[in-house]
Amino acid sequence: MLQLKGESVHRYMAYRRAAETIRELPRDLSAIANDEGLKSLPGIGKVLAEKIQEMLDTGQLEFYEKLKEEVPMGVVQMMGINGVGPKKAATFWKELDITSVDELRDAAKAQKLRELSGMGAKSEQKILDGIEALERQQTGRTPLAKAQPLAETILERLLAMPEVIRGELAGSIRRARPTIGDVDILVASDTPTPIMEAFVSMPEVGRILGQGESKSSIELAKGGLQVDLRVLPEERFGTALQYFTGSQHHNIQVREIALKAGYSLNEHALTPVDDNGDLKHDEAIHCATEAEVYEKIGLPWIAPELRENRGEIEAAKNGGLPTLIALDDMRGDLHMHTTYSDGKLSIREMAEAAKARGREYIVITDHSYTSRIANGLDIDRLMQQREEVQRVNEDMGDDFHVFHGTEMDIQADGTLDFPDNVLAQLDFVVASLHMSLQQDRETITQRALNAINNPHVDLIGHPRGQLIGRREPADLDMDRIFEAAAKSGVALEINANPMRLDLEAQYARRAIEMGILLCIDTDAHKAEQMDLLNYGIRTARRGWVQPQQVINTWPVEKFREWVQARGK
Repeated sequence: MLQLKGESVHRYMAYRRAAETIRELPRDLSAIANDEGLKSLPGIGKVLAEKIQEMLDTGQLEFYEKLKEEVPMGVVQMMGINGVGPKKAATFWKELDITSVDELRDAAKAQKLRELSGMGAKSEQKILDGIEALERQQTGRTPLAKAQPLAETILERLLAMPEVIRGELAGSIRRARPTIGDVDILVASDTPTPIMEAFVSMPEVGRILGQGESKSSIELAKGGLQVDLRVLPEERFGTALQYFTGSQHHNIQVREIALKAGYSLNEHALTPVDDNGDLKHDEAIHCATEAEVYEKIGLPWIAPELRENRGEIEAAKNGGLPTLIALDDMRGDLHMHTTYSDGKLSIREMAEAAKARGREYIVITDHSYTSRIANGLDIDRLMQQREEVQRVNEDMGDDFHVFHGTEMDIQADGTLDFPDNVLAQLDFVVASLHMSLQQDRETITQRALNAINNPHVDLIGHPRGQLIGRREPADLDMDRIFEAAAKSGVALEINANPMRLDLEAQYARRAIEMGILLCIDTDAHKAEQMDLLNYGIRTARRGWVQPQQVINTWPVEKFREWVQARGK
């Protein structure tokens, strides 16, 4: 609304940055307000702190309510149409009195938009196409699980072309954000024309948004996801990759450091600046790799997952960047299901599939009896399964270990599915929230605490119960959850299923800062779901997680000793 009113970019960007800060908080906002104060948050000054406090106290913001009276919400919604920015939306509103997407569609069909300056028949049709695409998208962002496979398919097809030297996904996919706005692909080549022709002609294309020598944009027929391709010379690839990976706020910081080092940095080059502030274009430095870009301005290379302006620049300056966890660090998978409950393969088949993928140990954790829809196990079936796990473990040999566990429901009343004397017989116990996730904060928090404080529970599975794009996370008091986990020594899971990615990165980071151990699991119900592990790894990397902080990176003997020390 501030954009539509023509307010200063600094003003509306301040609100946007504050919103991003709050969205990524690993703690309850009220707790921060009461403890450190809102101004302790990055980008929150006196004015914004007062407005946020007003919302915390009253549940609304008077400034926002006044803005809604001035700027129709339908005009804001028009900015969700591809190609309609604040300037165009304001023009439609102020010159044609259009205040909704439906009114805009009617005006375009009636050929009224072409009467405006800078508009024509083609522009009008683009508006109509953009409205159709907007209606195909349920939200403005696409889950990583849907976007990444599509993006990888397109990139692989481009990499197979003889004209392509190299290529990478950039943007929020490369930073492994759980949802993305659009897809950015970079390709190095000296002959861009055939690459662009192939790109816009792919069978997935629903609409060509633009086609040029160095950049083309398409919209996918299914889902309306926008994909942008940039083709550039190989010697400029590193500079462009750094720029288009982002994030915006990380790049702003990097550009400021570059200026202090005597360079102007953009997607094309590092250009020296003389004493008068003039650019020495004839001395521009082109970087083929990102490492060269960071090196030129005095920083080590920063992993893409960290580039969110969350302290990574300061850590890079001080030599404090973490050694992030990687897929090769993973030794075990401690959460998976078999045909005993709702899995598709037997215990032996899951063990063989995990071994084939380089794992050294697994835990079989089928559902407990409350999960009737998942064919959960009662005590008798659980004990029968234990015998089979032991047989399979013996058959797998000394270089692979199969442990017996359960994914036990935390019931709606806070009780656990199995009594302590049963849990004591298991090698490993996962406790998870599956039902009644809409309970009030106090009730559902206490349910989780009951599991955390049980000495037989080793891991809290997908702690917040979210399904990205489908189900909001439970309203847990994460401050209390973390405090209890730190005290009890229970581990918290990063569930690698890309529709979960739970714990999210900001919570994972707070957990390790408090000394809480993590576990990255696939929650696999069939063999191919074990290949989703890297989604969990990348989420952990976003949370600054190092290998030693994740229990299933440990050698099997260390893992066994840790579990036994917890009373098993």
